[in-house]
Amino acid sequence: MNSKNLLQLLILAALWGASFLFIRMGVGDFGVAPLMALRVGIGALFLWVMLLTRRPWRQSATLLRTRAWPLLVVGVLNSAAPFCLFAYAELTLSAGVTSVINASTPLWGALVAFVWLRDRLSGLRTLGMVIGFLGVLMLVWDQIAAPDGAAATPLTTGLAAAAALGATLLYGIAANYTKRHLGGVDALTVAAGTMTGATIVLLPLAVIFWPATPVSLSSWGAVIALGVACTGVAYMLFFHLIAVIGPARAITVTFVIPVFGILWGALFLGESVSPGMLVGCGVILVGTALATGVIKRLPWQHTRRADT
Repeated sequence: MNSKNLLQLLILAALWGASFLFIRMGVGDFGVAPLMALRVGIGALFLWVMLLTRRPWRQSATLLRTRAWPLLVVGVLNSAAPFCLFAYAELTLSAGVTSVINASTPLWGALVAFVWLRDRLSGLRTLGMVIGFLGVLMLVWDQIAAPDGAAATPLTTGLAAAAALGATLLYGIAANYTKRHLGGVDALTVAAGTMTGATIVLLPLAVIFWPATPVSLSSWGAVIALGVACTGVAYMLFFHLIAVIGPARAITVTFVIPVFGILWGALFLGESVSPGMLVGCGVILVGTALATGVIKRLPWQHTRRADT
């Protein structure tokens, strides 16, 4: 990975880390469904423009029509449902905390692959999943012990954390469903199709739950940033990195997102960062690195050398 690719990876992490900031800023005014419907709708529009500049409309339409059902399923599992769960979580949890919980996504991906696709799990990867989920428990316990905001209670904090974990579980299911049912479809088509499916699903809910009071300009700015920068531009950058450096290296962005999530929340929302939160973040990232194979052996383990 050269310095240009590394810079692009950091920009992607900054954009996806900022998504938690913008959700926190907009969900109070818009509500869960309207905010997320606007996010996926704006993102879908942006991705369609990019898609149609690369290939003819008829070719794209044919491909989307033949894969309509799996694209809709992934749109629900990977965008509509988890985005709403994260938005609900951020009614209680800080942007930094939800970005840290998001880092557990690869843990669920590995677990779902083991249960559903019968992928093998080594002892080290299993240990990583245990460590990662212990880190999540530590983080949640830290939030229950010191809730963010006067209205937060152990119950609401627990429900919010459960919603965020549910979102990461859906991400894990979606990744494995995509691998099984959308193999051979290019990533940009998958992104445009799934965002369109998510928009179709969320649009009726957005109409029903549209806020009765005027939405502030800052919330409109947050949702536009969510749709254009954190969805459209970020997806384009992610797919570019997959093509240039490969999916295994591109997915390492997961480890950097919490850094920016915590940073943006502290800088722009004045969110507190407790020692327990940092420890929980570190434990989750170590567990995720083990579970995904980024760390292939422990420091005290040595490679076996053949006798000469």
